[in-house]
Amino acid sequence: MKVIACYNIKGGVGKTATAVNLSCLAAREGHPTLVWDLDPQGAASFYFRVKPKVKGGSGSLFRRKRELDDVIKATDYDHLDLIPADFSYRNLDLTLEQFSKSTKRLRKLIKPLRSDYDYLFLDCAPGISLVSENVLLAADILLVPTIPTTLSLRTLYQLLQFCEDRGYTHLEILPFFSMVDRRKNLHRLMIDDPPKAGRGFLSSTIPYASEVELMGTKRTALESYAHSSRAAEAYRALWEELKPHLAPSQV
Repeated sequence: MKVIACYNIKGGVGKTATAVNLSCLAAREGHPTLVWDLDPQGAASFYFRVKPKVKGGSGSLFRRKRELDDVIKATDYDHLDLIPADFSYRNLDLTLEQFSKSTKRLRKLIKPLRSDYDYLFLDCAPGISLVSENVLLAADILLVPTIPTTLSLRTLYQLLQFCEDRGYTHLEILPFFSMVDRRKNLHRLMIDDPPKAGRGFLSSTIPYASEVELMGTKRTALESYAHSSRAAEAYRALWEELKPHLAPSQV
């Protein structure tokens, strides 16, 4: 099982849209796929029409009073399951602090699922916290949607420096530009001449598009209602570009 975290220190950059759309594309190809909505806001759970509630809250999971198998929900998509969000995730740092080896708790928790799924997508809350350190240690790939602005790039540099300082050499960090508006001069400049930032940007870019905003109304992935849109084509291109990093020999 390959663990793909959609993560950024900065909020509002398209992490949830990325997790939802890419996981749906993986499932449509027949890959058993799981999404874990780790954000207490529960946007991914909302898109998948699953109640953002875990009986017993985050404590029941991370204290192993309940196994992940008990909280996995089916979605409307074949081959695609979800571990829903829960509002108690807002206190997950406090829960994790109670354990020894607190940064490795998530990796230990998902280990029994490795034979059941090809891919696990983690939809992560923004910020740097004990939860995010768990994510960075558990993930194989870090997908980092980045708006082509100065402040968004600054948070990317912070993330790269944090991972370097912690020695997360196992982690493949793949930034890409999201919410791109080519009418803006700064966006065009950054897309045409992307900064190296210590890591090369993926060539696929996700446009700022009304179709993506409609995901909140439609409560489903773009493939279900806007297959021919530029945004849907962009996510398909991103998925194709990501595939070589998910080679079977590495799964």
